Amino acid sequence: MTRTRPLAWLLLALAALLAVVAAAGAVALRLSAADIVDSYLLTNSAMGVGFATCGAILAVQRGRNPIGWLLLAAGIAHLLTAASGTLGGYGHTHGWPEPLLRILASLFVSGWPWGICLLLPLSLQLFPNGRPVSPRWRWLVVVTVVAGVGFVAAMSLDPAPVEFGPGLAIRTYLGAPFFDRLGPLWAAANTAPLLGLLGAIAGLVVRYRRGDERLRRQLLWLVLALIVAVAVNLPRWIVGDGPILLLLAVPLVPIAITIAILRYQLLDIRLVVSRTLLYLLLTLGVVVAYLGLVALFDALLRGVGAPLAATLLIAILFNPVRVRLQRAVDHLLYGSRSDPVAAVTAVGARLAADDLGGVLTGIRETLRLPFTAVRSRSVEVAAAGTPPDHLETVELSYRGERVGDLLVGVRAGERTLGEADRAVLNLLAAPLAAALSATALAEEVQASRERIVTAREEERRRLHRDLHDGLGPTLTGAGYKADAALNLSTSDPDRTRLLLSELRTDIGTAIDDVRRLVYGLRPPALDEVGLIGALRRHCERLPLEVTFDAPPQLAALPAAVEVAAYRIVTEALTNVTRHAAATKVTVTITVGSAVELSVLDDGRTGEPWRPGVGLTSIRERAAELGGLCTAGPGPDGGRVVAVLPLEGAA
Repeated sequence: MTRTRPLAWLLLALAALLAVVAAAGAVALRLSAADIVDSYLLTNSAMGVGFATCGAILAVQRGRNPIGWLLLAAGIAHLLTAASGTLGGYGHTHGWPEPLLRILASLFVSGWPWGICLLLPLSLQLFPNGRPVSPRWRWLVVVTVVAGVGFVAAMSLDPAPVEFGPGLAIRTYLGAPFFDRLGPLWAAANTAPLLGLLGAIAGLVVRYRRGDERLRRQLLWLVLALIVAVAVNLPRWIVGDGPILLLLAVPLVPIAITIAILRYQLLDIRLVVSRTLLYLLLTLGVVVAYLGLVALFDALLRGVGAPLAATLLIAILFNPVRVRLQRAVDHLLYGSRSDPVAAVTAVGARLAADDLGGVLTGIRETLRLPFTAVRSRSVEVAAAGTPPDHLETVELSYRGERVGDLLVGVRAGERTLGEADRAVLNLLAAPLAAALSATALAEEVQASRERIVTAREEERRRLHRDLHDGLGPTLTGAGYKADAALNLSTSDPDRTRLLLSELRTDIGTAIDDVRRLVYGLRPPALDEVGLIGALRRHCERLPLEVTFDAPPQLAALPAAVEVAAYRIVTEALTNVTRHAAATKVTVTITVGSAVELSVLDDGRTGEPWRPGVGLTSIRERAAELGGLCTAGPGPDGGRVVAVLPLEGAA
């Protein structure tokens, strides 16, 4: 791109030189304002300066994009016509050689068609990235080039002399004697500008439908310029005649192209296009309706009061039509923000059939937003679109609890979301929060299942290891000793008695291993003396003074709740013994709709506890039953509290 910058500046300097020559020639010829307008000198110069300046800016900033070079060449083409026209007039009045004047005349007739009929349509078809809509659209570029060259030929080969001024007619070198015999061909070539424009419009429509938010904003800049340029010049093109100054709207197109490629976020282009479309449609509708009603009433009333009746009817219908048109245009550009019910319905359909990413895409498309995302616990859960510089947050709450945030990108050109946007987003926040909560709950359930499966497999591995490495060898050795005692029972009674004694010891060890395994599955004390008794028996072995605040007998509890309560309390007491430096502990147990456990000690207090194996085990046991657990230092010592619901426990 750095290598092409000098060329861009050089071509811009050439364009500036041509503009100066055109202006100096007009001054030297002392052309009147009417002559400057009627000779197209003003419009060619304005279009040339506009095209060349915008093209040079794009060529310098985006050297690889051919659009800048096309616009720059179009500007030079129009300025070449303007400069050669004034130079030809000046040369004719000052006796310049006829060959030179004929060269200037040839440049005059062949310059401007390249710009307006070939280079500009190509720029529109390649907008904004310098490539056709798709490889399948390359044929349109070829057709535009062929038709454009045909139009240039039709303008250049006309043998009619060029009039540089009153009585200043000069023939060109390009005029062909066979021109008149090819009339139908030249008539077909005259449709080139229309073909190029229609092809460009078709490409813009396809790009808009397929494009993302950024591309659509770029296209809206060009759409705005085309709407103004076409609307202003449409009567002139239809009738075939009209004010020449209307062509001064054409330079809006390269200006819009430049802004769209380099600064498409300059302002809220949607709002500008919305209002422009609205008032152009209203103006066109009022004119057509007025002419039609005048003709109708003139036929019915025979000319008596027809204009007045048409005016009154249009005045009555104007505001309702304006409201409906505004609604339709706003829906096209802003989506369903003015219709919250439609927006909620569209997002609800996405919720039923898609994940959070699809729902966010639906919100973005429904409200025409550049970016939407959901964040939960400072983590981005899902997103759609490209985040702009300005983001706004909508709180997502479910059942009174904040479950996350909806991040929304502000449209380019806007500083904040409008009230209509906020109203729709607040309505959408409720179902989105429910979906986010359901997603989080499903993830928690899945994680819980994985932990349960892991714990079950670990328990099976432990049982397998204990049976294989402990109980198995013990029983095998006992069998061998029993065989040896049987073999020596008659020949060596003393040895037999020794083996039987060892056998009894081994069997006792095996019994202890079996008891330990059984205790690991469910403490036997729970079946023997109940939860309170089992805890008291466990506390007898601890170097602590443990006080119980619990009923003497508890109603029958579900097995899972009973085991979890026992494990939580014993683990909490173990932690007190190891870490708290306490002497007294109070264990409180109450039973209602849930079993509430509390273990309070008089140990040292300080910083919050860091979860270890014990605290993690306590919390997981409570969570497995759908309960809660809190643990940490208090003003008088450590405190562990757990709540285990009874409903649904088994």
